[in-house]
Amino acid sequence: MGKCLDSVKGFWANDTFRMVTFAIGIIVCFSMYGMLQEKIMRVCYGGEFVDGVCSGKKFEFELTLVLIYCAWYSIFSKILMYANNRVPFVENLREDKTFVGWYIAVAFCYLSAMVCSTMALRWITYPTQVIAKSSKPIPVMILGVFLAQKRYTIQKYFFVILIVIGVILFVYKEGKAKPGEENSWLGLTLVGMSLLADGVLGGIEDRIRNRTNPSALSIMFALNFWSSVILVVAVVATTEVFKFYDFVVEFPEVLLKILFASLIGSLGQIFIFLMIAGFGSLPCSIATTTRKFFNVLISVFLFGNSLIPRQWIATGIVFSALLADILFGKKKIFGRKGEDVQVVSTTNDFEFTNVKLEEIEKLNQNKEEV
Repeated sequence: MGKCLDSVKGFWANDTFRMVTFAIGIIVCFSMYGMLQEKIMRVCYGGEFVDGVCSGKKFEFELTLVLIYCAWYSIFSKILMYANNRVPFVENLREDKTFVGWYIAVAFCYLSAMVCSTMALRWITYPTQVIAKSSKPIPVMILGVFLAQKRYTIQKYFFVILIVIGVILFVYKEGKAKPGEENSWLGLTLVGMSLLADGVLGGIEDRIRNRTNPSALSIMFALNFWSSVILVVAVVATTEVFKFYDFVVEFPEVLLKILFASLIGSLGQIFIFLMIAGFGSLPCSIATTTRKFFNVLISVFLFGNSLIPRQWIATGIVFSALLADILFGKKKIFGRKGEDVQVVSTTNDFEFTNVKLEEIEKLNQNKEEV
């Protein structure tokens, strides 16, 4: 037994082994999370799809769904803060002096982005949502240039243009829409609104970090706590929570899916914290981008969301551009070797994983938000 434990400790002491373990954890957890999201939103409960139309009921309680996620993540982040105070495994927590109003504004943008992207699944497939959300650097860059006077490298503009081309190729539909696809542009509009909210969210967070520089766990807790408070008022005012209760009573399996998705998302958060704390944000960004590609594959092969050749090509363009942006988007091509351009990091769509860890600079030259 002792030799076995020594062997395990030896493996765990190996940086490559730990990094691969964390990467697999991120990919597996959030691939499963994406699969559960699709099972929640795209399933016809008590019936079946006939010519693209559900003969039963569909899940249409996005506010309550996001409330459950936010409440769970706020509790989870508080537990992490308590554990980190005992044994600092991520960062040294400091007093958060951020004005509550800023957090409420951030929470409103955050939950708006989540609700819009989740609601979009009523009308578009999960692969379409993932690919469309991959264009998140666009609003972040635009707002960064015009509102925060940020500077970006030439190659970063090029990579973003490639992402735009890939997204357009993916979502473009030829000929007449099939039954059930007539409202697909409504879904894409919701994704666009989600991206806009993400862009505003990034700008406000930059201002918070510049003024009070709260810890990552403090941001995570405040973001989800105030989002939960806002959503409690919303679900009661709209009576959605009561309709959700009736739906869960009729189809109890959906509650298990939601709770499991919350748990899986929380485990993914742990892997992200450990990856960034131990190896910097570059490997983490690559892992989170890779998991999006796996989400597309899972949706195609398990849920029958087939892609035509043009969409496969578009998928390749988008993910190649994303990875290239992660690896080369912040390095100055011209000038002294290794010289960086001070730019704002963009959040890799990491739908419910909202950990902001810019202050962890293990690999300063490869600084990237999750």
